[in-house]
Amino acid sequence: MSELRPLPFGVLVQQMLGEYAAHGTIFGLPRRKFVTAIPGKDLAVSAHGQRAGTPLGPAAGPHTQMAQNLVLAWLSGSRILELKTVQVLDQLQIPRPCIDIQTVGYNIEWSQELTLEESLDEYVKAWMLIHILRRSSELGVAADFGTTLFDLSVGYDLAGIQSERVQAFLHGAADATPRIDRFRREIPASLRQLRDLDYPSRISNTLTLSTFHGCPPEEIEAIAAHLLERNRLHTVVKLNPTLLGAGGVRELLHDALGYHEIEVPPSAFEHDPTWDQALEICNRLADRAAACERGFGVKFSNTLLVKNHRDFFPAGQKEMYLSGPPLHLLAMYLVRRFRRALGDALPVSFSAGIDRYNFASSVALGLVPVTVCTDLLKPGGYGRAQAYFKALGAAMDKVGASNIDHYTLVAMGQESAALAEVEPDRELRAKYLQALAAGRSPTEFVSPQLLRRWISAARLRNTEVYVATLATDPHYARERNSKPPKKIGTKLELFDCVTCDKCIPVCPNAGNFAFDLAPVEIPRIIAHPRADGGWNLVEEGVLRIEAKHQIGNYADFCNECGNCDVFCPEDGGPYAIKPRFFRLLEDWRRDRSKHGFHLRRLPGGGYRIYGRFPGGEYRLDLNGSDARYEAGTTLLRFDPADMAATLRSESPGTVAVDLTYARIMQLLLESVTAVGPANFVAAVLAFTPPAGPE
Repeated sequence: MSELRPLPFGVLVQQMLGEYAAHGTIFGLPRRKFVTAIPGKDLAVSAHGQRAGTPLGPAAGPHTQMAQNLVLAWLSGSRILELKTVQVLDQLQIPRPCIDIQTVGYNIEWSQELTLEESLDEYVKAWMLIHILRRSSELGVAADFGTTLFDLSVGYDLAGIQSERVQAFLHGAADATPRIDRFRREIPASLRQLRDLDYPSRISNTLTLSTFHGCPPEEIEAIAAHLLERNRLHTVVKLNPTLLGAGGVRELLHDALGYHEIEVPPSAFEHDPTWDQALEICNRLADRAAACERGFGVKFSNTLLVKNHRDFFPAGQKEMYLSGPPLHLLAMYLVRRFRRALGDALPVSFSAGIDRYNFASSVALGLVPVTVCTDLLKPGGYGRAQAYFKALGAAMDKVGASNIDHYTLVAMGQESAALAEVEPDRELRAKYLQALAAGRSPTEFVSPQLLRRWISAARLRNTEVYVATLATDPHYARERNSKPPKKIGTKLELFDCVTCDKCIPVCPNAGNFAFDLAPVEIPRIIAHPRADGGWNLVEEGVLRIEAKHQIGNYADFCNECGNCDVFCPEDGGPYAIKPRFFRLLEDWRRDRSKHGFHLRRLPGGGYRIYGRFPGGEYRLDLNGSDARYEAGTTLLRFDPADMAATLRSESPGTVAVDLTYARIMQLLLESVTAVGPANFVAAVLAFTPPAGPE
């Protein structure tokens, strides 16, 4: 089973900039999918008094645990990046596969897969990479649009958060100077000007607390108080859908939306806070935050614990976590209930079933940030976010709004009623509404104090308007979300497939990639040893590679989550069947569950490639016209241009040797390294010094 292996910072910098210069892509995402501005629109929002260029962010999860993930989210327009939740227990064995987006969204992945120290490294790497991109004139990102916030996320109990290692993680995020200095030194000499950039040493002063399902209310309050008062962090507490109560959850899931197959176990409600307890906690924490001059808010919502009624996850997995369209309804009902109880006194962030269909409406409710996970796991991946901004821009154009405050006031036709709640003077109201109707931004004609109250009233009214439509909206109902991706009944092979490329963007870690390999017919030649030490070559069929476009897998970024298998039209799973490349030889040797390859440069020139196939393990050294091929105990030498005529032994042959694998390894080496920094395999080879013989 593969484990995530982060890349050195120098490789990431070199790959990011070299790939963009040569191919117009960054980590596989094409330039046309970047979101660098929305012309004529100011999408900036405030989070705990800090400005961010847009309200969008990836939710803490598979899109936010590695540096390249966070860069891809940023390129797609996210500006409040919720980093994946870390905890003191960082040596977890998460069952695989772990992500099922065949219909709605289910997962069994709930914490980071890297160590605490590796996680902080990845977050600092991403912080620096994003600052490099912000300063690049190539992308054309406006200064305000590029403003970015990182939001930490920790769990899951007070003892763990108070532990020395988690506290070291938090202190490292507060002052990342040692890591920044270390990564500066990794930047290649050819890019030495980037070593001198000003990288802010504090990567975050905000945190969203993720408590495990069933965390007692007193524990939640104690953790949040510690983070506010001891760590001096603006703190958001993520709350669970169970706050709706067992009856409320089942009424919405079963009666309103039709998901009768989804069963929430009684245990999901046994230890979570009740509604009244949650309100009391929030009120007390808001007071404590004010006393220490920190911000406090809530997030709706966490995923929902449900019984595993499917056969996607490994046998024995009794429970899983629901996300996607049905969770949107549950979480929005909680937003409405929360605001009915406390008004707009506390900021609310949101994550549940966000997509291009509802992003603009969610922004109109004043939710900051609006974060997404499940939708980005579908075909298009990070590039799907571009449609969110198109939808938001169109919604703002429709009502004549140029910034988010203006849009919030007029998005749902509540500007007049909201103003009446906060401004008693009828003549002033008429004047303000006339200016608003003329397309003027409210900041031009309303005092800041009145504007805050007006926007607050509009948020509450917009919430009522929007949530009232959801239970009958077919977008969230089972009928609309019950059809799995189509399979065509064919099986994947090492080479060739339908080349739909769906597997590439659905990988949150950019683990799958495309490479070109010229169509070729490879005779399957078996070398049989002779008594005189020579070889008899027998042709036993042919391997045909017909498609120029091939798919590879960078194993260091693949955690075998299974998501590419869900959307691949063929059976077998790209992560399991397609060529898998390992950066480290020891990882290639350790992971013997499937085929795989490891490439390295040799000190005297040329390359070595280690290969594992169903027939065994092989090694091929290539240096111009000289090739050395090791198959078991047999070592052969030949000229790759004419293997049959030049084949000779360097060790006695006692068993037949399949020469087909040598040709396959040669083709893979030539193909993945032929186009410069277009994939991580080539980038690692270029960055890593030649290695001696093993």
